[in-house]
Amino acid sequence: MKKEALILSAFMATATGVFSQQRQTPNIIFILCDDMGYGDLGCYGQRLIETPNIDRMASEGMRFTQAYAGSPVSAPSRATLMTGQHSGHTHVRGNKEYWTQADKVMYGENPDFAVVGQEPYDSAHVILPEVMKRNGYTTGMFGKWAGGYEGSWSTPDKRGVDEYYGYICQFQAHLYYPNFLNRYSRSKGDKEVRRVVLEENIKYPMYGDDYFKRPQYSADLIHQEALKWLDAQTGEQPFCGIFTYTLPHAELAQPNDSILNGYKKRFFEDKTWGGSEGSRYNPVTHTHAQFAAMITRLDAYVGEILDKLKEKGLDENTIVFFSSDNGPHEEGGADPAFFGRDGKLRGLKRQCTEGGIRVPFIVRWPGHVKRGSTNDLQLAFYDVMPTFCELIGDEGFPAAYKGGFDGISFAPTLLGNDDKQKKHEYLYWEFHETDQIAVRMGDWKLLVKKGTPSLYNLKEDIHEDHDVAAQHPSVVRRMLQVIRTEHRPSELFKVTLPAF
Repeated sequence: MKKEALILSAFMATATGVFSQQRQTPNIIFILCDDMGYGDLGCYGQRLIETPNIDRMASEGMRFTQAYAGSPVSAPSRATLMTGQHSGHTHVRGNKEYWTQADKVMYGENPDFAVVGQEPYDSAHVILPEVMKRNGYTTGMFGKWAGGYEGSWSTPDKRGVDEYYGYICQFQAHLYYPNFLNRYSRSKGDKEVRRVVLEENIKYPMYGDDYFKRPQYSADLIHQEALKWLDAQTGEQPFCGIFTYTLPHAELAQPNDSILNGYKKRFFEDKTWGGSEGSRYNPVTHTHAQFAAMITRLDAYVGEILDKLKEKGLDENTIVFFSSDNGPHEEGGADPAFFGRDGKLRGLKRQCTEGGIRVPFIVRWPGHVKRGSTNDLQLAFYDVMPTFCELIGDEGFPAAYKGGFDGISFAPTLLGNDDKQKKHEYLYWEFHETDQIAVRMGDWKLLVKKGTPSLYNLKEDIHEDHDVAAQHPSVVRRMLQVIRTEHRPSELFKVTLPAF
C-alpha cells in the first residue's frame, strides 16, 4: 500500500498551491446513470416515458448525438471515464469480480459476502478525482464505484474522493434494497471505506415476496447523500461531484408511490418476470411500469440537483453533464424492445454495435454552453478527463501525469469554438466477454466478432445491417491497422484479434 499512498500524496501536495492562484474555476457535476439506452429520453425521441427535467436540461444546454460510452458494460466503461484511456489501453476492461471467492457473513438471517467489488484501477495511473484534487477541488462521489474491491488499493478513500456513499461493488448494486451500502466521509473522520448496515432492510429476507417489505431504498438514500453534499458547498472552494446513480439498471424494484402507480395505470396491459436468485434479481410484476418509473424517478433526481444549484446561487458557475454508462439491458425483466430504447440503433448492452455503446450525452452551463443546441461531434468517455482539465485551467495536462491518455478535450465545442475543436481520427473499443472489437473512423464502423471483421457505413446504414467489407478492402485494411496500433495485450481481458 505504500506505493499507492505515495502516488496520491504527490497529487495532494500540489493542490493547495494550485488553488491559491484564486482563479475563477467552474464547479463540475457529472451525472452518470446505468444502462440507459440512447432512445430512453424524451429529448432523444422517447414517447412513452416522461423525462421533463432532463429534457429541460437539454433545452438549456447542448445535446450530443454521436457520443459514446467507453465500453458496452459498466466497469470498463467507467474505467475509461476515470482514466482517460480507451479499453485497448486501460487496465480494467471487464467486470472481473472478487466477491465470488469471499467468505460469507450474516446480516440478520441474510447471508452476504465478506469482501465485495471488482478489479481495481491501475495504482500507477491517475484517475479523475485525483486530477480534480490536484487542482484544488473538493470531491464527492455518490452511487456505484466499480473501480476496486473493498480493501484494495483502489477504493474512493485512496483515489482522491473526499465524500463517498453508495455501492463499492456493482454486483451488490443489482439490489435496490440491499443489506448494506459503503461510505467514506473525510468530514466525518472516516479513515477508510466502511459498510453502513441498513438495519431496517435486514429484518426481511433478501429474496422472495417479503423482500419488498424492505423500506430503505438505495437509490433514494444515495441521492439524499448527494444533495446533502451539494447543499454543503458554499462556492468558496470549487467542487466536483460525480453522481453515478444505479437507475435504471438491475432489478425492477422501487417504492410503490405516485410515480410507479401512474405508469401502472398507463401500462395496464403489462408483463411479469419470474426472477433470478443467482443474479440477485427478484420476481416482479408490471415490468413496463417499473422500468418507466425508474427513469422518471432518475429524472426527478436531476431536477432536484438543478434546483439545488439555483437555490444556492451556484447555477451559473456549475457545468452539469448527463450520460449513461452503456446501452440498454434485458436483465431483471427489462423489455427494451417495448420502449424502442435503442433509438433505432442495433444491439444492446455487451455489444459493440451502436446500440451497446452510443449513449445520451447532455451538457448544461448557463451563459457558456449554447442553449438548445445539438452537436454531432464524435466523442467518447475517455475525452472527459482532458475536457475537465481544459475547463478548469489545468495547463499541465497531460504532461503532469504519467501513464498515457487517449482523449481529446471537447471544451472548444462546448464553448462555441467549433473551428478550434480537434477531432479524433478514430474511436476504439474492445470487450472480452462477447469477444468484440470496434473502430469508428468518420462514417465507417468496423466491428470484429471473434476475430471476424465486418464493415458498415453509418451514414447510410445506422442500424448496421449491411456488411460492405468486400466492397471496401482498403478501408478495412486501414481500420485493421488501428487495431494493431491501439490494442495492448491483457492477461485478464483477452480478445481475438483479426488477421492483419
